[in-house]
Amino acid sequence: MATERYNPRKVEPQWQKQWAENDVFLTRNDDPRETYYVLEMFPYPSGRIHIGHVRNYAMGDVVARYKRACGYNVLHPMGWDAFGMPAENAAMQNKVHPKDWTYDNIATMRNQLKSMGLSLDWSREFATCDVEYYHRQQHLFLDMLEKGLVYRKQSKVNWDPVDMTVLANEQVIDGRGWRSGALVESRELTQWFFRITDFAQDLLDALDTLDNWPEKVRLMQKNWIGRSEGMMVRWDIANGAGKAGNHDELTVYTTRPDTIFGASFMAISADHPLAKEASKHDDRVAAFCEETRHAGTSLAALETAEKKGVDTGITVRHPFDPDWELPVYVANFVLMDYGTGAIFGCPSGDQRDLDFARKYGLPVTPVVMPKDGDATTFEIGDEAFTDDGVMINSRFLNGMSTDEAFETIAKKLEADLAGDAPRGERKVNFRLRDWGISRQRYWGCPIPVIHCDDCGVVPVPKEDLPVKLPDDIDFEKPGNPLDRHNAWRQVPCPCCGKAARRETDTMDTFVDSSWYYTRFTAPWEDNPTDPAVADRWLPVDQYIGGIEHAILHLLYSRFFTRAMKETGHVSHDEPFKGLFTQGMVVHETYRLGEGTKVRWVSPSEIDIIEDENGRRATLIETGEPVAIGSIEKMSKSKKNVIDPDDILSTYGADTARFFVLSDSPPDRDVVWTESGVQGTFRFVQRIWRLISEAAPALANVAAAKGKEGKALEVSRAAHKTLKAIGEDLDGLAFNKAIARIYELVNVLAAPLSDIAAGKADDELCAATKEASLFLTHCFAPMMPHLAEECWKVLGQDGMISMAGWPAFDDGLTADNEVMLPVQINGKKRAELTVARDADQDSIKSAVLALDAVQKALDGKEPKKIIVVPQRIVNVVV
Repeated sequence: MATERYNPRKVEPQWQKQWAENDVFLTRNDDPRETYYVLEMFPYPSGRIHIGHVRNYAMGDVVARYKRACGYNVLHPMGWDAFGMPAENAAMQNKVHPKDWTYDNIATMRNQLKSMGLSLDWSREFATCDVEYYHRQQHLFLDMLEKGLVYRKQSKVNWDPVDMTVLANEQVIDGRGWRSGALVESRELTQWFFRITDFAQDLLDALDTLDNWPEKVRLMQKNWIGRSEGMMVRWDIANGAGKAGNHDELTVYTTRPDTIFGASFMAISADHPLAKEASKHDDRVAAFCEETRHAGTSLAALETAEKKGVDTGITVRHPFDPDWELPVYVANFVLMDYGTGAIFGCPSGDQRDLDFARKYGLPVTPVVMPKDGDATTFEIGDEAFTDDGVMINSRFLNGMSTDEAFETIAKKLEADLAGDAPRGERKVNFRLRDWGISRQRYWGCPIPVIHCDDCGVVPVPKEDLPVKLPDDIDFEKPGNPLDRHNAWRQVPCPCCGKAARRETDTMDTFVDSSWYYTRFTAPWEDNPTDPAVADRWLPVDQYIGGIEHAILHLLYSRFFTRAMKETGHVSHDEPFKGLFTQGMVVHETYRLGEGTKVRWVSPSEIDIIEDENGRRATLIETGEPVAIGSIEKMSKSKKNVIDPDDILSTYGADTARFFVLSDSPPDRDVVWTESGVQGTFRFVQRIWRLISEAAPALANVAAAKGKEGKALEVSRAAHKTLKAIGEDLDGLAFNKAIARIYELVNVLAAPLSDIAAGKADDELCAATKEASLFLTHCFAPMMPHLAEECWKVLGQDGMISMAGWPAFDDGLTADNEVMLPVQINGKKRAELTVARDADQDSIKSAVLALDAVQKALDGKEPKKIIVVPQRIVNVVV
C-alpha cells in the first residue's frame, strides 16, 4: 500500500524534543564504563552557522553516536570561542555592547546546531566570555606565573594598525593581520609571555608519539618548532670607522659552519645593538632601520619580501684569515629574536644570500659542489647549490664531504686559535619563540595583575578573582577602552594598599581555546579542573577540525597541557590522542560581467539548465546568462554560500548530514551541488518508503538469520555490511560506510517490496526484519531522526539512540567463494574461483580442466599439483 512521505520538518523536531526530555546524551562522570571523548573544534559565535559547520559537527556526531552504541561512556560537549575582535568591531559599527552581540549570536547558533540533531551534552555548555570560565583561566595564569612559566618583557611585536592590537608571529599571514588583513607594523611594547620555548624539545620529540595525527600536521609543527644544530661563531670587528662604538666582535649563529670560506658579507637585524650604534653615525643606516621596523616581523613575511639591506661601513675579520675582511650590512630578512640577530652570508649555498649578493654586487664563491662535479668548472648561476656534496675553494676543507667539513670546522672553532679563546661553540637553536599573549583590547580575559609604583607587578590574590570586565565601556575612540576606564583601572595595591593600576591588556583569545577541552570534563568545578576526572577523560580520543589550526591552536594546546601538568591541574602531557582534519565544503561560483565590472551572483539567484546544449546558468530575475566559474571555498565575497537554514528547512537535517559525509573522503573537499542534495533526499524517501510499507508485516516478526535461499542471501549481505561499516566508522571513512548503505538498500529493496505485497515466506520475513534493523543501525549515526522513525515502525522498544550496536555473525561475513591464482612451474597462468570449503580433490579436478593448464600439459599427466588451501595452486609439469 502507499505510505505517507517522510516529512523531516515534522519528524525531526519531535525526536530532538524526546532526546532532550529523556537526557539521552547527558554524560555522567561517575559512569563506570570505558570512556570515549569526541570533540569538534568549538565555533566562534559569528551569528550564523555555515555548511562547513554542518560537515564538521556531523562528522563528530557520527563518531559520538557510533561509540555510544558500542557501549562507551561518551563525552560530546559544545561551547563557544567567544572573545575576540569581531565583537568589538560590531560594537563600534552597530552601537551594541560586545557581550550583547556575542550572546545573541550564541543563542541563534545554538538553535541552529540543535536543529541538526547533534548528540551533544548541552549541560556542559559554556562560552569563553562567561565570567565563570575566564575566572578559572585567570587562576591558571596565576599558577603559571608562580611556576615561572609567565614573564613580562619589552619586545618587538607585530602591531595590527586596524585592529590596534599585538599579533603573535603565527597570526601574521603574508605580512598581514590574520583577521583584519592589514599590513602589520613593528613596535616595541612591554608584553606578557608564556614560556613555550621551555618545552620546545619535548613538544618536538612527542610528535613522534602522536600516531593518530595526520602526518602533514606533525610535519607543520616540526617545521614551526624548527630545531637546528649549529654553531655560535665570533668574528672580530676589523674596521668600524667609529661606527661600532665599544663593540669589538660580532657573534653569529649558523647551521652551516662548513661554508665559512664562502662567506662574503655579514647581515644583522635592524634591532641589533651594532645596527643601533651604526645608526647614530649614519643617517642612511638609521633610515633603513626605521623602514624595516615598520614591516612585519614574521618569518613567513620576511621569506617572501624583497631582500634589502644597507652597508654600515663596519667590517669584520674572518676567523681563519686575519687579512680577510667582510662588510656588515643591516638586512631586512634577519630577526633579532632568532639566534643572535646576525648571520654570515654564503651566497653560493643559500638562495636568500645569493639574491642579496647579486643585488649589492658582493662576491659569490662556490664552496660546495655535487659529488660528481668538477671544481675547475663548477659555477653558481641564478640558483644557489643547497645540497650536500664535496667541499671546494675552502682551503683545508677541500675534498671533504659536507658532514666531514662540519665536524672539522667545528673542532677548529672550538679549539684555541693563536692563543685566543675559542672562536665558536656548538649550539642547538629553535625557530619557536615564546608566546606573547598581551592584546590591547577590551573583549578578552583580563590579565590578573596590578601595577604598583612601590611594589612593582603584583598578582591579584586568588580570593579576589575573578577580575571582571566592566560593562560600561566606550568604543567611540580607537584603542583599548580599558585604558580609559579609570573607575575600573584604579585599585589599591594588594600588598601595600597604596593607589595602583590594573593591567589593561587582555589575553590572546588562543589562550581561551588552549584548555577548553579540559574544562568540559568538569565545568562546574570551583578550580580550573578536577584532576582525577580530567585524567580519566583526557587526552581527547577524537578531535576534529580544520587544517588551518595545525600550528596556532594545536601547538598552543599542547603547550598548555604541559603547563597545566606543571601546575598540578592534570597528569597527562598531550591534549588530543586522535586528530582528524576535515576538508572544506566548496561550491561553484557565478558571475555577471568581466574584469573590474564583475558582479558575483549567489546560487539562490540563478537557474541551472542542462540539455543537449550543455550546462548553463541564467539569472532568475531577468533571464540573462550567468557565467559558471570555478569551484571554490564558500565565501561571502563571491556569494557562493549556501545557508544551512534553507537546506534544513527544505530537506531536513538528515539529508544535509548524509550528503556532506557521502560525496568524498572526509579529509578532502566536498562539492556542494543542488542536484546532489536532491539525490540524497530522494534516497531518504526511498529508505522510508521501503521500510514503512513493509513495517506492518514486519513489526511483530522475530528477527532471525536466514538459512537458505533468498533469506540466506539477505542475511549474508546484512552481516557483511554491518561488519564493514563498523570498520569504516572506526577509521572515519564515512563516505565508504555510506556507499555500503546504498548497496544494502539495493539488496533489501526486492524482499521488502515482496513483504509489503504479502509475497514472502516466514524465513525471508525474519531475515529481512533483522537486515532492516541492521540497516537502521548503520545509518543511525548519520541520519538519526530517520533511524528513530524506522526503529519505531519496525516495532522496537525505546529509541535507537539508546540501543547497542548489534553483533554480526562471523560465519555470514565470510565469502562463500575464493579466487585462487594458478601457477604452472612457478609462473601465474590462470585464476580459479572455487567454493571456500572445497576439498583438494575437487580443486585439482577444476585446475586440470583449465585451458591454460591443458595447453601446458599437452596431453601429459602433471608431475605434481600443490594446493595451498585458500591461497594458491601450483602445477608442476
